Amino acid sequence: MIDETILREYGAVEKQLVKGEILFVEGDTPVYYYQVLSGIMKMNNYNENGNETIQAIFTKGQSFGEPAIFGDFPFPANAEAVENTCLICLEKKRFIEMLKEHAVICIELLRVISKRLQFKAMIAKEISGHEAEHRILAFLNYLKTNSGTQGEFQVNLTRQTIAGFIGLRVETVIRAIGELKRKGEIKVRNRKIYL
Repeated sequence: MIDETILREYGAVEKQLVKGEILFVEGDTPVYYYQVLSGIMKMNNYNENGNETIQAIFTKGQSFGEPAIFGDFPFPANAEAVENTCLICLEKKRFIEMLKEHAVICIELLRVISKRLQFKAMIAKEISGHEAEHRILAFLNYLKTNSGTQGEFQVNLTRQTIAGFIGLRVETVIRAIGELKRKGEIKVRNRKIYL
């Protein structure tokens, strides 16, 4: 998203995380801007029963945690490495300085955050009052639309991750995917879902 060269000019450093390592937890004060160089990060919360809700997944080139910097509030979720991951991290004060000097980057960040808000609004709408099949199909169609894929789209998320995004149990997702496949709404090959 933000050119690594620019980030490094402002003092950004790399941070390596191993799979399952926690970068920050809900309630921590933001200190750095984070962008994924390689690997996958997720932001999540756990309810009182220990059930996970996935807020978002971030891959190469994507940033996360900026709303807490801009809003000056604690992180509303945890950040965890889904696999071995390398991040580029820029101290909060230097990040703000960079944005003041690069309006184009500011506008791009606003666009990205707006897309995330659109996703959150869609998820909120789709999980209230709809059956599992509808929730899953709406979520998968959203992923396809936002991927820019023409033709067949491969969903690169596990059933556990899909469940975490849309507030369902994994068993419910597995049954609903079977039913969607039976109805011809999706295809499943080698355990991968296709639209």
